[in-house]
Amino acid sequence: MHVLIIGAAGMIGRKFLDRISAEPDVLGQEIDKLTLVDVVAPTAPPEFESITSSQAADLADAGVAARLIATRPDLIIHLAAVVSGEAEMDFEKGYRVNLEGTQALLEAIRLEGRNAPYKPRLVYASSIAVYGAPFAPTISDDFALYPLTSYGTQKAIGELLLADYSRKGFLEGIGIRLPTICIRPGKPNKAASGFFSNILREPLVGQEAVLPVDENVRHWFTSPRSAVGFFVHASTMDLGPVGPRINLSMPGLSATVGEEIEALRRVAGDDTVKLIRRVPDPAIQAIVAGWATNFEGRRARELGFTAETDFDDIIRAHIEDELEGRVGG
Repeated sequence: MHVLIIGAAGMIGRKFLDRISAEPDVLGQEIDKLTLVDVVAPTAPPEFESITSSQAADLADAGVAARLIATRPDLIIHLAAVVSGEAEMDFEKGYRVNLEGTQALLEAIRLEGRNAPYKPRLVYASSIAVYGAPFAPTISDDFALYPLTSYGTQKAIGELLLADYSRKGFLEGIGIRLPTICIRPGKPNKAASGFFSNILREPLVGQEAVLPVDENVRHWFTSPRSAVGFFVHASTMDLGPVGPRINLSMPGLSATVGEEIEALRRVAGDDTVKLIRRVPDPAIQAIVAGWATNFEGRRARELGFTAETDFDDIIRAHIEDELEGRVGG
């Protein structure tokens, strides 16, 4: 099986590679070719080095999508995106990467299929940002998409394109609406939701973190471990039971910032919590106010997707996966 991962240098891409390296049969077939693409060349896992092509490329550049699809990958994981805060600040870049790049990929698949039969599985990373206020207390699987950010709009359009190209039989598509991933490893990025991770990740290693919103702000979360599980399951599952509504809101857990902090206190103690500094940011507060806070996720769970149900477990997963089980500087 030939696997193409677009956005492979990002957090989910790296952890997806870790998962298939640790469990070579997790995708149900032997991987005999692996193509990794990002704006910086991704690092190939040692286990797959001999069969990996690692490339620095921008999917939105002319000819890039066609060149990648000409190799006819069987499974395509599309993770590349300009994140929410950056997409809001740089309108043109957001639409170029999040929409034009996705459309170029879908069109390349369609055109490749005109040469000879070709119908790959495409797993598309979407977001709960496709929803906009006013919200119901719990967002059902039937809730309409009315995004209130550029990022959410770009992802919603991508979902519609994915569904249409799938309906026409050009590919087997499934869209994964990710909750906010917490705790994200590494350094802070430009995502408006980044502080949800920052206020846990930095204190866990003895560093100060800034909280830009009130503690009563509620949000929808999952861990990196569960997020990777979503993409593994979407890569291998039978799509027949999914039906035509192929974009799914993933399971997760709803928690306030205050509940995050109390979970941190239970897992890591009072001294860790004291490293959180409150600095209100009206711009971040305005963006976050336009996001949904709780989801039903019934369809995804019925289709076999799973996630944590306790925030303490999310923090413990980070400590196990990123900190070798240790807390502190």
